[in-house]
Amino acid sequence: MSLDMYAESMIYAYEHPQHKRRMDNADVSFSEENISCGDRLTVYIKLEGRVMKEVSFDGLGCVISMGSAEILASEMHGKQIDEALSFGKNELLKLINIDPGPVRMHCATLSLRALRKALFLHEGMAADKETKEL
Repeated sequence: MSLDMYAESMIYAYEHPQHKRRMDNADVSFSEENISCGDRLTVYIKLEGRVMKEVSFDGLGCVISMGSAEILASEMHGKQIDEALSFGKNELLKLINIDPGPVRMHCATLSLRALRKALFLHEGMAADKETKEL
């Protein structure tokens, strides 16, 4: 896969992340790893009631996984928990504006899987089937 296929916004998000940082005062966090390629990240969420007041991430990975994490963190700022839990793979793919293909799909959805699992953990619920399949 060449860099030509990446959307400019994805490359920019990867090179200039605004939300890539540990959050020591997070209300909930969750770590995920893509064992097939070694990408790993932790998503941190600060809540105010049922609103995600701050979302950040930290980790190491490829342009697709880290760029997607940056774009997702920006999109989730200020969203309700229920909105985030209904935000799925198709919405993420529209948001990141690339087609990662079947081989890189797990890279693209790594941050969404971590975000949703963090919120399910916060809600005291097991992750749903859709989240497990991301």
